[in-house]
Amino acid sequence: MFFFPFADENPTNKTPIINWLIILICIITFLKYTFDHQYIQEKLFISFGMIPAVLFGHSELSSQLKIIPAYLTLITSMFLHGGWMHLLGNMTYLYIFGDNIEEKLGKIKFLMFYFLTGLCAALTQALLDTSSTIPMIGASGAIAGILGGYLVLYPKANIKVFFWFIIFFKVFRIRAFIVLGGWILIQFLSFSGEEFNSGGVAYGAHIGGFIAGAIFIKFFCPKKLIPHKPIKGSVPNAK
Repeated sequence: MFFFPFADENPTNKTPIINWLIILICIITFLKYTFDHQYIQEKLFISFGMIPAVLFGHSELSSQLKIIPAYLTLITSMFLHGGWMHLLGNMTYLYIFGDNIEEKLGKIKFLMFYFLTGLCAALTQALLDTSSTIPMIGASGAIAGILGGYLVLYPKANIKVFFWFIIFFKVFRIRAFIVLGGWILIQFLSFSGEEFNSGGVAYGAHIGGFIAGAIFIKFFCPKKLIPHKPIKGSVPNAK
């Protein structure tokens, strides 16, 4: 059984320049190293991925691997992906949901929101085990923040979901609160200490990013203008 969201019915009026730029940078970055030898890729992930033990000073990289300060890996790790499916999955979700958030917040606030929720995601994962030496890479933490914000702003938007089971396949239109609510429920159910310690999917980052996005979205949204109502009995100024 396979199901995957691939579009939403929530049109925008502006070109999501920042959203497209993030997607483009992630793709270009991936293409620059994906055909290199596995040894080179591993060195790249160690140098630019977020390693909790290094971030919190419990461990230190060798001079050959220490290229940037540990705190900067909270940002650089967001642009690295471990494989084609990792990249495709993340970029698809960002493509579907990021444009609406960018239009709602504006370009600068969207960029700030993206990185803030990404930082919250990475720190959540790191704080679960500050002695972990497993590099965390991927944009999924920041994208989880986008999903959390989308759920708050557009819970009733229709999401197109492709469903495939053996020879049966169909496209369903499902409300965002069901799709995204189901997604975060899966993250909670899938999360466990054993999975975290053994590497793989960073469920803690997904959960932390999603919660951060759901909380911070209201602070980033432009405040609605309240129309001025003249005091009863007064005469408004003529223009």
